[in-house]
Parts: sequence; structure tokens; C-alpha cells
Amino acid sequence: MILKETLRRVIRSQGADRKGFDYGVERTQLAGLDIDIPFATVITGIRRCGKSTLLQQMMRRAGGASYFNFEDPRVAGFEPTDFEKLDSVFEEEYGRNDRYFFDEIQNVPRWELFVRPLLDRKKGVVITGSNASLLSRELGTRLTGRHLRTELFPFSYGEILSFTRKKPGVRSFGEYLVHGGFPEYIKHRRDGILLELLKDIVERDIVVRHGLRSSKTAKEMALYLLTNVGREFTYNSLRKMFDLGSTHSVVSLVSFFEDSYVLFTVPRFDYSLKKQLVNPKKVYSIDNGLTGVTSASFSADRGSMLENLVFLHLRKNFRDVYYFRGRRECDFVVRDKGKMVFAIQACHELNEDNRKRELDGLAEAMDALGLRRGLILTFDQEDELREGNRKFEVKPVWKWLLGG
Repeated sequence: MILKETLRRVIRSQGADRKGFDYGVERTQLAGLDIDIPFATVITGIRRCGKSTLLQQMMRRAGGASYFNFEDPRVAGFEPTDFEKLDSVFEEEYGRNDRYFFDEIQNVPRWELFVRPLLDRKKGVVITGSNASLLSRELGTRLTGRHLRTELFPFSYGEILSFTRKKPGVRSFGEYLVHGGFPEYIKHRRDGILLELLKDIVERDIVVRHGLRSSKTAKEMALYLLTNVGREFTYNSLRKMFDLGSTHSVVSLVSFFEDSYVLFTVPRFDYSLKKQLVNPKKVYSIDNGLTGVTSASFSADRGSMLENLVFLHLRKNFRDVYYFRGRRECDFVVRDKGKMVFAIQACHELNEDNRKRELDGLAEAMDALGLRRGLILTFDQEDELREGNRKFEVKPVWKWLLGG
């Protein structure tokens, strides 16, 4: 329980902090967000990727609004019953308001009991959170059909160009390929920023929140998966590697990493959902910079780094992303609205040594999925190849990232 005067001091303090706020680069998602609709706007994403900045950008555009950040340590004991006091202080400080902005609201249990009545009263509500599962559970109960979700990732290549004021091309893309898109890391370029971020997520959002008995296994598994980007794994192989008692424990841990947006798993494509569930998966990282500071081998493997960026761009735009494996392998195949639409290979360079392997894997996926066009993304090559009725477009990743 929080005293009303404590809430007042925190609200005033947070308001004073916003007066000198650096709004930074306008995020791509801003244009598509509208608070004047009878839905809760939910912004999710990994910690430190810019959710709070996007929230502030929305507030600036909206004008007057009631704002509260639940990450503030002064309100660590906030309970659902304190929402009534919070709303009362809002009205006393700001007057009657139709717009509410809440940062990291998942820290308060049963927060949806407060948000739902606001929506019923036609108020505009925007909330952020860094745990997809916790938010989904509440959204799926009281707020079913009353929310619109937006996922926010670290800076895209286009946003990095705006942030650094650099021109598009191989030089700026080469830097993005290695350093990723976390705003604070790009600004200060200190590895400790990303290492502490990973530590905080594992300890606070996974170990403490889920009541795990040991943080050692969680840390070691997170590091292992982050340093094996683009490689296959099975839950059973991880169980043996980390000497865990059951596969269920591994499934839970990996899902915790995904919920916190540290990493993503990609299933092997199969028309059988049952086979998709049991086949090996691949793992990808939320950010090249984050993986790079934890793995010297990743920083040296430009092919894996490039593949990871391709995945992230696909994941931002499509929910159904797979890898294909028959006799050969294709890095990504994408389904949209129930239809297979893309087959993509990603390699740092297409040369005589890998040309047959890359084309054969892409061709097999195209034939299996009924596609006539395939895409090969490289660091800086541009070409067009034909084989029978198949067409292979070779394109630099940096142009593809900027072009759609």
C-alpha cells in the first residue's frame, strides 16, 4: 500500500524529469499509433529498446496526459487497491484527463482491473511492458478484444541512420551489423551497458519473477543460446547439456527468454503442426550488439550476424517465420495470411564455393512451397540468376532493410 502523498511526490518528480526529456529519433511505429480509439495501446519489447521514449513521443503528440512509471523504486509496494488513489492524485494534479500513459505496468498484479474501467469510460490508455507472457495473460482475460499490441525492437537500420546522421551504404551498415541497435550502447559504445542489461533481465525478469532456485543455469543457457545464433537445437539436447531433470524445465526456461525478448526460436517448416513441434528449432538474438559482447566467435562470423539481422526484419513484419530443411536447407520461409510468400537465403558473400549450396537449398524450398522467385541476401552483392522457371534475386541486405 502506498500513501497518497507518496504518489503525489512521485507524480510530480516524474513530471519534472520529463521536462528535459530527450525525445530522440522518432520511432517508425509512432505514425501507426492512435490513442484516440476505444482500445488500450500495448507496447511490448525488451528492456532499454526505447519503449519509454516512444511513450513520451506519443504523449508529446497527444498534448495533456496522466503519466506514471511503475519501475520507480519509490512505488515498489504498489498494489491494485492503490490505483484509486493514483487516479485521484492525477485529477488533483492535472485536472480531468482523457488520456493515460503507464510505463512497465506489468509490475502491478491485476492491473487490468483498473485499465478496463478506463476503457469503458472512453479514456485513451497506452501501456508498456517488457514481458510478453505476463501482459498476454491479463490482456487475454479482462481486455480481450479491447487492446492493440505493438512490439518494439532496438533501432532498425533506418532508425540508426537517423540517430547517427550517417548515410546508407556498406560502411554504416557494417557498423550496424556489428553493434546492433540499442540506443544507449550506440551512443556510448560501452560493452558493460549490454552485459548489465542481460544480467538484469536474467536475474530480475526470469530468476526472481519465476522463483527459480538457481540463477547459474539460467545465465549459462542464455549465453549458450545467444552465442549459437542460426543453429539448430532441441529441448532434449539442452536438458542433457545443462544436466536438468526434465525437458519441461528447459521448455520453461526458453519460453522465459522469449517472453523477455532476449531471443527468438524459429521452427522448421512442415505442413504438420505436430512435426513442427518436435523438430529441432533455430535460435536468433534480439540484437547483434548484445550477442557480440557475449561471444567473440559471433563477432567474427559475419554470415551469422547477417542472418540474424534478416530474421529480425522478418520477425518485425511477419508472425510466421520458419526455416526449411529437406535434403538441403533454406534459411527462411515466410507465411502470410495462410499463404507461403517468401523463401530467403542469407550469406555474407555469394561465391563459387557456396553458390551451388545456397541456390540448391533455395530452389528446393521454392519447389516445395510453389514459389517461382527466391531471394539471396548478401552484404553488398546485386545480381539476378535464373534456373529453369525459377528466378533468384541477389540483393544487399542494407538495401533490402531500407526498401521493405
